Parts: sequence; C-alpha cells; structure tokens
Amino acid sequence: MTGRYVIHLPVRAADLARAKMLGRTAGRSLAFLAVVELGGITVSTEDDQSVRHWVFCDRKLDGGRRCVLRADHETPCLARQDLSGRTGGR
Repeated sequence: MTGRYVIHLPVRAADLARAKMLGRTAGRSLAFLAVVELGGITVSTEDDQSVRHWVFCDRKLDGGRRCVLRADHETPCLARQDLSGRTGGR
C-alpha cells in the first residue's frame, strides 16, 4: 500500500500554552525540510488525543503562501518567507 505516513512524536508539556510553544519551536526548527507541514501541527492532552489544538494559523495568502503565525493570533497574517534563494551565512 502506498500513501503518506505521519510521525506522531509524544512530548510532555505542563499546559496547553507550553505545548503550543514547543510545537511551534519544533516545527520552525524543522521547517527547512520540505516534508514538514507546519500547518498540520496540533497538540492534545494525553488522555483525549481526539481533541486537537492547532499550533500555526496556516491560512492561505496571496501567491500561494501561508501564514506562519500562531493559530490564535490577532494581528494580520504574515506570509512565510521564501529563503530558497538566500546565499551566504549568518
């Protein structure tokens, strides 16, 4: 059978806010990989994994880009920057 597979990586956090922060941090640190879908990152309680909370907004914006801010942001959406043409070091 062919198809997509999803990695579930259980990580404990003290509360929902910290779980979302850890999800955003992990997602951004792996965002350089084309296979990572930031908009698909969710968190849940260990005992009720069917109730998931979105970590990133990920709304579609002009030009096919997506918002990279947290899911519950109140400011205007911000597009993901295309760093593929970036050269040089830090």
